[in-house]
Amino acid sequence: MPIHRIHDLIEAALVELPPGPLLVTLSGGLDSTTLLHALAGSAAARARGLRAVHIDHGLHEDSASWSDHCRDYTDALGVELIIRAVNVPPRRAGLGREASARRARYGAIEALLAPGDIVALAHHRDDQAETVLLKLMRGAGPEGVGAMRTLRKLGRGFAWRPLLGLPRAALREYAEHYQLDWLQDPSNADPTIDRNYLRMQVMPRILQRWPEAETSIAQSAAWARAAASFIDGEAGRALARTQGLDPSTLRLREWLELPQALRDPVLRRWLRSLDLPEPTHYQAAELVRQLGEAGEDRQPCVRWPGAEMRRYRDLLHALAPLQLPPFEWTAEFDGSDLALPMDLGTLRLVSAGSRPHIAPLRVRFRRGGESLRLSSGAHTRELRDLFQEAGIPPWQRGRLPLVFEPDGALLAVADLWLSEAGTRLFDAHDARIEWTQRGAGRGRSAPDI
Repeated sequence: MPIHRIHDLIEAALVELPPGPLLVTLSGGLDSTTLLHALAGSAAARARGLRAVHIDHGLHEDSASWSDHCRDYTDALGVELIIRAVNVPPRRAGLGREASARRARYGAIEALLAPGDIVALAHHRDDQAETVLLKLMRGAGPEGVGAMRTLRKLGRGFAWRPLLGLPRAALREYAEHYQLDWLQDPSNADPTIDRNYLRMQVMPRILQRWPEAETSIAQSAAWARAAASFIDGEAGRALARTQGLDPSTLRLREWLELPQALRDPVLRRWLRSLDLPEPTHYQAAELVRQLGEAGEDRQPCVRWPGAEMRRYRDLLHALAPLQLPPFEWTAEFDGSDLALPMDLGTLRLVSAGSRPHIAPLRVRFRRGGESLRLSSGAHTRELRDLFQEAGIPPWQRGRLPLVFEPDGALLAVADLWLSEAGTRLFDAHDARIEWTQRGAGRGRSAPDI
């Protein structure tokens, strides 16, 4: 009987679940109503401090009454209910209403989770089959086709799907047996939504021809999930081998020579570690193509929203999109803190004693043709040559603050080099230049020099 099966499944799953308070998402629909009822009937679940959360998206004119319905239901069960209203942004390119609502919903749930909290979600086997088919339509690999996991990290806690192995029919039979009252969301009947189209138009035809299709699809998802976990472990080891001394770099040739099954997972794992957005499959393929075809003297750059991939010498650099500071920007510098534009940090003079103040100098950025003599008797050097010898990537060179005398003579290149005159000047004040950078400075993309 599905009724006893759900109770037994819940009790067995709770035994295996990591310790932590339980929070159940309650939309008011059949699935979440059934899950909360089953958990509310478990002494083990209540011992964890069982609560429920209802997210009001405000997308339907009856959403306020849905909140009232969930409040009445949880009161009857003796379960605390948290209600959170979220603002779903208007449809944007590549992100429809349902995806926007999902993002807002999970954002609100994550905000509620303390470390170790567990949020219970009512996804079942039918949902899993639909998810696999949607992922296949989007060209997903093993990670995507593996679809939903029973337990995964979510924010500071975990997402738990104890009903993932059960069909929707088992949940309905349970709800009807206990005469539960649930809401019908009219958006679930909208065939323009991909998941609804699959559920109403595609799955019935598949099941008519292959009655065990949902079980088979779920089994394929389990195999894909196992393969994805194996690949992820291998990708972690491969990333450790190919990452440069600067975490924002990869050793280019070693990465390109990885098996195709590892190259993309390594790229994505690396970008996630840098908090940079991942590319589409097309963008990732274009990156490989450009890097493979570019000559040794070329510096290809592939961009997507929020990230840039640039090659310099034998390294691939990952960075947030860069902008050069204004060409005409200049500022007076007397040794006190000077905030640079474009969030490029702060320039100052420091010494063992009190901060020195000197006759005002001028600070600007590179405009081309700058040079300086590093020491007495040395040849005057072009900055271009110094940058190349130091291995500073070209896109960073125009972001280094340059310090000049009022007559235009270059004294210092950030805190990297001093001219002969700059050395005399700052030694006379027992001072040195310090460039304190923020996220957009030399930071993750330039070598330590």
